[in-house]
Formats: sequence, C-alpha cells, structure tokens
Amino acid sequence: MVERLLCYYGDDFTGSTDVLEALFRTGLRTVLFLEPPDPQLLQGKFRDADCFGVAGVGRSLSPHALELELRPILETLREANAAIMHYKICSTFDSSPETGSIGKAIEIGREVFRDRSGGMFTPLLVGVPYLRRYTLFGHHFAGSGAEVHRLDRHPVMMKHPVTPMVESDLRLHLGKQTDLRMALLDIEALDGDQETVNARLERIIQEQRPDIVLFDALDEKRLEAAGQAIWKRAAGGEGLFVAGSSGVEYALASAWRAEGLAPAEGAMEAEAGSVDKLLVVSGSCSSVTEKQISHALKAGFAGIRVPGEELLLPEQREAALAGLRRELLRLLEAGRSVILYSALGPQDASIGKLREALARQGLRAEDSSRLLGEALGRLTREMVAEAGLSRIVIAGGDTSGYITRELGLYALECVATLEPGGPLCRAHAHDLSFDGLELVLKGGQVGGEAFFERVRRGERARAGEDQSGGGKG
Repeated sequence: MVERLLCYYGDDFTGSTDVLEALFRTGLRTVLFLEPPDPQLLQGKFRDADCFGVAGVGRSLSPHALELELRPILETLREANAAIMHYKICSTFDSSPETGSIGKAIEIGREVFRDRSGGMFTPLLVGVPYLRRYTLFGHHFAGSGAEVHRLDRHPVMMKHPVTPMVESDLRLHLGKQTDLRMALLDIEALDGDQETVNARLERIIQEQRPDIVLFDALDEKRLEAAGQAIWKRAAGGEGLFVAGSSGVEYALASAWRAEGLAPAEGAMEAEAGSVDKLLVVSGSCSSVTEKQISHALKAGFAGIRVPGEELLLPEQREAALAGLRRELLRLLEAGRSVILYSALGPQDASIGKLREALARQGLRAEDSSRLLGEALGRLTREMVAEAGLSRIVIAGGDTSGYITRELGLYALECVATLEPGGPLCRAHAHDLSFDGLELVLKGGQVGGEAFFERVRRGERARAGEDQSGGGKG
C-alpha cells in the first residue's frame, strides 16, 4: 500500500534542497534527511510529512563508490512504500562515466525497484522552466546571465572542473554511461490533450521497448503533460522509479492537485526576516559564485580566503584551522557578515595548486570536497556555537554534504523561498545549539549577484530583479 506520495535521494546536497523548494511551493510538507531515517522517526515526529528525501553525495562518486552508497539507501527507501521513488540529479546533468554516473544510478534503481515497477520504463525528466532549464528534442539548455545556452556551449558547464559537458543531446551523453535502451517523448508529442499525449507515450513503449524514456521540457504546459503521464504510470502500481531534476516534482504537482492530493494553491510565501550577521562558507569555484562573492565584499561583507593547501597537510591543518577560527570569531563578534571562500571563480590559481597538493599525496581532485568539507564543517560548527549564528549559507554542491554532516544535523525543512534554487531551510538537530538553525545550501549556478545580501535580509526576489544565475534543480 502506498503510504507517501514521494521519496527521493539527492545526488548532491544543494540540489536536494531544490526538491524541498518545489514541494514547499506545491503546499506539501517535505523533510530532507541527511541519512536514511529510522522508521520510528518517520512514523513519529514526521508522520504527517507527505514526502521525504535523503541527501547524498552521489554526484561526486565513482561508479564503484556509487554502488556502495546508493544501493543500500534505495533498498531502505523502498520500504517507505512511496508512489514515486525519485533519483534526483542536477538540472545541468552533471555526470560522466567516471564521476556521478547517472546511467549507473538508473541501473541500480531499476534493479532495486524491479518487482515494484513491474519492469516498466524509467522516466527521465531534466528540464525545469522555473529554473531556466529546458530540454528540446533531447538537447538540453540552461540559462546563464541574460542568455540561454545549449549545455555543451554553456559558459560554466562546458568548463566544469570535474564533469565538463561536451554533448547537449542527453541521450548521447547518457549513452556513454549505460547500455540501457533509451527513447524520447519530444516537445511535439507533448502537445495536445492528455489522452493524446498518453497514447503517444504508450505507442513509444510498445514499439521501442525502452528502459528509459526522456521527456522534453520547454514550458509549464508541456511539463504538466509529462507529469500527468508519469503519474498515470505510478498511480497504478506499487512504486515507480523515476530519475531527473526537481522538474519531476514541478511536473507532478498538477497531477496531484487534479486528484486532490495537494492543495489547490502552493504554500503561502512570507518574508523570512533579516539577521544581524551571516556566515557564508563557499567551496564553489563557479563564475556565478565568484560574482556573488565580489558583490557581497563591495556591500560590506568581510572576506577570508581558505588556505586549502595547508588544510590538506596533517602537520599544518590544526594551525591553519586555529588561525581561521581566531579571525572569523573576531569579525563575527564585531557584527560583521563574513564570506569564507576557497576560490574566486574557475580561473583562480588556488585550484591548480590544490590539485597539485592532492596529487603529491596520491589523492584525486574530487577528494578535495571531502577533505576541505570536513575541515570547514568543524570550523562552521564552532562558529555557530561560539558566535551565536542563527543563519548560514554553504555554497558548493560537493562540499555542502560534508559540511552539513559535521554540523550534526539530521533533517531540513523549507521555510521560505528567496530565489529559484536557493530556498531558506530550517535544521533539525539533537543538539539544541543547532536545532532551528537556518541555512541555505547554494549550488554553483544558483542566484543573482546580490544573493548573499538577500539571504542576510531574508527577502524574496521580486519580479524583474536579478536572478540571473538560475538554479541547479
């Protein structure tokens, strides 16, 4: 018996909060856990939650590590008896055969949910018009600044330090990661009344026998048609495994509302209120975050560069952390908002130096997220407790997971939307010093230039204001 509408695994922490935002805007109570939740917790404190998720780090893992991380989590989530089990990915499709393989994740999910889904195809929906992410005839596009770029020509994604995008056709890109058969329900097939759309999908299934069906997404009308088609498949079974961005939740919203499973209107929007001081911890090297840091420094934030090489060396780590701790505490106690950052954009010389330091220790470039994240997490935990912080921002999808775990949090709920892809969340923690902490987990492409100041003020972006970064989704 289906007990909840949806459960999900997020392949990075910042992207996991995008689903919180989507479901919050739909009016559904959703809880994001940092580890698979105990059934007693779900049936007790969170028994009235319509949906829940587990935040992971799959985007930064090798296929072997992904197997070890994902399979036991999906097997646990399988017991939640949700109508939809969503493997949530970034709307910029960050992945490669070696790192964060979406193909491998879909293979694992199909195996775990094979008996529940009856061997049905896996829907794949990546576009999120709300976040300026679009899929058209299988090719993917994403907004950056005032422009929308094909993904292999996107100024950030084509130069991504770990998973650069060299192909915009998602079927070809995914085909390098899996041998599963793929089909496409394109933008033309999504036109017309819902019965016609469903019939076209059924014809593709019967004729092509795909393992994966990619859905185009250009606008809200077509997104709703995709959601109705996916929900028709899920509602008639015992749990459907779906892959995609937070576009999955935006697509399903209309179907849920039509059946009275979600409120007729989304959650009430309210201002979150301002804080006197804000701590931003950035492990992001994106050009969007670079502009946001520069804007905040001009607006009066203090900036401290993270000595990444020193934090990687065991013999220098504690002294480096002690120095950062003293400087941070001095500024925060003086009432300053502070940005602690590891890099200023993708061209920062510190990135190359950090990789050289990792190589000398026999480590991969991807290991920097874990090593720096754990160190910065310890520091952030101390600052929240000692400086009396009530709100923080963690920027960088790969580092956010490690930092939030160091804070000792076990769950998050969305309390306000600020900019697309950057919701304000409230933490649940057993330690009362951290229970109720407000935080934003910001992906590299999220937000306009004034994002950090907007978070400090707790103000929602208005129509026409700069939100040029878009969201991860």
